[in-house]
Amino acid sequence: MEYGVIMAGGSGTRLWPLSRKSMPKQLLPVVKGKSLLQLSYERLRGMLPAERIYVCTAAVHREAVLANLPELPKDNLLGEPVARDTANAVGFPAGILLARDKDAVMAIVTADHVIEPVADFQKAIRTAFDVVKEHPESLVTFGIVPTHGHTGLGYIQRGEVLKLADGTKGAYRVQAFKEKPDKPTADRYVESGQYYWNSGMFVWRCDTVFNELKAHLPTAHAGLQRVANAWNTPQRDTVLNEVYPTLPKISVDYAIMEPASQGKGKAKVVTVEMPVEWLDVGSWPALAETLNIDAHDNAVECKTCLFIDSDNNIIVSDDPEHLVATIGVSDMIIVHTKDITMICPKTEAQRVKDLVGRAKEKYGDRYQ
Repeated sequence: MEYGVIMAGGSGTRLWPLSRKSMPKQLLPVVKGKSLLQLSYERLRGMLPAERIYVCTAAVHREAVLANLPELPKDNLLGEPVARDTANAVGFPAGILLARDKDAVMAIVTADHVIEPVADFQKAIRTAFDVVKEHPESLVTFGIVPTHGHTGLGYIQRGEVLKLADGTKGAYRVQAFKEKPDKPTADRYVESGQYYWNSGMFVWRCDTVFNELKAHLPTAHAGLQRVANAWNTPQRDTVLNEVYPTLPKISVDYAIMEPASQGKGKAKVVTVEMPVEWLDVGSWPALAETLNIDAHDNAVECKTCLFIDSDNNIIVSDDPEHLVATIGVSDMIIVHTKDITMICPKTEAQRVKDLVGRAKEKYGDRYQ
């Protein structure tokens, strides 16, 4: 059976102060009144029934996620007691699904991207399901067709074409994974036509990825197997809370995908081309691409605002009664919440994460 799993564990610190530990970015209604999690769910819901869609998130966000997705069965929400990176975030649902369905195949998708058009996203997911059906040893990743030499993303180098029985195209063996490159290297990758952006989304049989976890990260496999064995027992929460914090913290790319692409283990790595507009909403300039743009190129999400001679700003407020007013301001980020007002140049957007750290040092968890 085919399943969808949404990874929704990010904290979104670069969208502070709107995004907080108690309400991370994937739960905020930042895209035309909908959250990134809701958009991710809707993309899967167009292919799968609600009972076969799962969400893996931080346990502290359980109630907020269920409020965001009222159709999601409560048992389909998998709450991590602590964050232990993506190797465990994919191994956790793999173990749970295997306990329910020995032939489970899962699509792992993210909850912090805007992806358009949805039809092309769904077509790529279906192709990946077909790949796994014909080649059950496959670990399928999705390659986003790059539009420019991005230095903040990893890349997938595609190899030979993987032919499917029905003639479907777009699947390739993976030749190598490449780390985030410098600008000249990134430009060279794009010009070659042989590289994709690494989307961080996957499709695989649960037993295949769980066996690879056993081969490459046996301590994590053993712990997650204990969690799966206890899942339908009264000891579920006790075992989960005892085991999960002890799991090795490592990404799925380092733990599984890279070793598998180098011929270690039994699985074969495949990439399916996903020719979509793929926006990682991980910073204020990225989020601005989803907001309304006024006649002066200001990206605005603010009910009550007034601007004079102000251009090319990002201005966001979650308080409809609070007036945000500017004069002669350009190329700035202005974010207002009930307890924080943040102002910084757009060129310094990547340093918002540093500001969060500084606030924690000075004020503890008060503004986290």
